[in-house]
Amino acid sequence: MIENLIAVLAPVFLTAAVGYIWVKAGRTLDSDQFTPIVVFIGSPCLVFSALIKSDISLMEVSQFAGMAVLVHFAAFVLGFIALKLMRLPLPPFLPALMLPNTGNMGLSLCLFAYGDIGLALGVGFFTVSSVIQFTVGSSIAAGNISWKRVATTPHIYAILLAGLLLGTETQLPLWLDNTISLIGQFTIPIMLLLLGVSLARLTVGNLGRAIILSVIRIGGGLIIGLAMVWGFDLHGVQAGVMLIMSTMPVAVFNYLFAQYYNNSPAEVAGLVVVSTVMSFVALPVLLYFIL
Repeated sequence: MIENLIAVLAPVFLTAAVGYIWVKAGRTLDSDQFTPIVVFIGSPCLVFSALIKSDISLMEVSQFAGMAVLVHFAAFVLGFIALKLMRLPLPPFLPALMLPNTGNMGLSLCLFAYGDIGLALGVGFFTVSSVIQFTVGSSIAAGNISWKRVATTPHIYAILLAGLLLGTETQLPLWLDNTISLIGQFTIPIMLLLLGVSLARLTVGNLGRAIILSVIRIGGGLIIGLAMVWGFDLHGVQAGVMLIMSTMPVAVFNYLFAQYYNNSPAEVAGLVVVSTVMSFVALPVLLYFIL
């Protein structure tokens, strides 16, 4: 069991540590350039490739994605109630409580814990989270709704294209299939490096509040994940992926939105850092029980 835990966690932690140490050593890694490449090119290719190559059916992935919608809605309700009780503003903190880091950490853990099937299910969850991140999340942060953000979310088109090809049993030319797969493969390592870079650059603002909100994000996510496992009678890989994705820390993109819209960026940065550190402690315990 210990060997299994190390095999799953070590690649995630150590790759993120490379990015962290790289920045702390005084070197540069321009996340402003790499992040758009990951969001608009790398991750859609990863989504497409994972769906095309996995033995799991598109229907199963779609059903899991539907459950992910419920998870995010439950997290939205929990976050809304918690922030109202704490008398905190919604634009900076509600997206952070609603949107976990299903990309940098979530997909990596699903892959290393459960292989290609886990990655395919994780992709379904991650796609929902990405769409909500760039539509609902950004709209809450901005204070307005933009349908342009919906139309320019590339993951939607990656899923539609994969579904079309699978439904018509059409195969891509080998050169194109290999190219998309290669681009998708660099996504997870780059996301983990960028996670480490972000943690090295962010500073913690209002530590006490960050700890409380981090407990709500991770602890509340665990409760929601357990409710989904029980309510939908999930077992095996599905149950494991659901619990992993539901309990992820705050996504780094929430800090970027807070900074862009000037919504208490220092406090959101602290929430990202504290929740991620907290997850480093909680994840081994969670994986011990689900692996």
